[in-house]
Amino acid sequence: MNILYTLIIGAICGYIADVLMRDNGFGLIVNIIIGIAGSFVGDWLYGKLGIHIDVGNTILNQIIIGASGAVVILFLVGVLRGKRSKRR
Repeated sequence: MNILYTLIIGAICGYIADVLMRDNGFGLIVNIIIGIAGSFVGDWLYGKLGIHIDVGNTILNQIIIGASGAVVILFLVGVLRGKRSKRR
């Protein structure tokens, strides 16, 4: 059940990040992977910055942290894509 929970939260985070970053064209599977990775990145980043999110709902906290981490990942991917396209 924990794997299903992780996949659902990851999918939600990946979808939110994809919409916020103007639909980068990744599919559902990649969005789930980015959402799961974003949860780790967001958790690490919020810890380093000393930010604590508490909106009263554990699932909503996880979605906020995961989506913001996924946005960071998509931003970095966009920067790397931009540099590669300028070389051509």
